[in-house]
Amino acid sequence: MYAYLWSLLPGPRPVKALLAIVIAIAIFLLLMEVVFPWVSEHMPYSDVTV
Repeated sequence: MYAYLWSLLPGPRPVKALLAIVIAIAIFLLLMEVVFPWVSEHMPYSDVTV
């Protein structure tokens, strides 16, 4: 799977590496800023009282 994604990226090896890093950072930020906060609102343990 990773070989297929690597072959889809344009350019020589250094450009592919830079693009792969940028894409990984973008996915990480999307998860941390959008997906995980949305999921945490729907989890049953968000209303905990002690």
